[in-house]
Amino acid sequence: MTDPHVDRDVLDTLREVMEDGYQELLETFLADSESRLQELQDTTSAKALSDIAHSFKGSASNMGAVWLAALCQELESNAKDKNPQALARLVAEIHKEFADVRSVYEDEKHHTHTH
Repeated sequence: MTDPHVDRDVLDTLREVMEDGYQELLETFLADSESRLQELQDTTSAKALSDIAHSFKGSASNMGAVWLAALCQELESNAKDKNPQALARLVAEIHKEFADVRSVYEDEKHHTHTH
C-alpha cells in the first residue's frame, strides 16, 4: 500500500544507507520539524515564512515526506502574495500534515531493529 504522506522507498533507502544512524536521523527530523513549525507560527514576516518553508521543504523532501514538502513549497512560493488568513490556513495545513507524518516516523522508530 502506498502511503499518501510518506514515500516508503525513500525511507527504505535511508534505512539502508544510515544503518545505525537511522533512528537518530528520524529523531533529528522530528525535533527540527517541531522547531520549524513553532517558528512558522511565531512569525508574521513573509520573508521569514518563505525561508523557514524553504528549509523545511528540503528536509521533508529528503525524508520522503512528499505531501509535507509540497505544502512547504506552496508556502515558500506564496508567502509574499497571500493574505495573512490564507497563510495561516497553509501553516495550519502544514501542522496537520506533520502530525500525520510524525506518526509514520514514530512507527518507524519503534519498528527499526538494529541487527
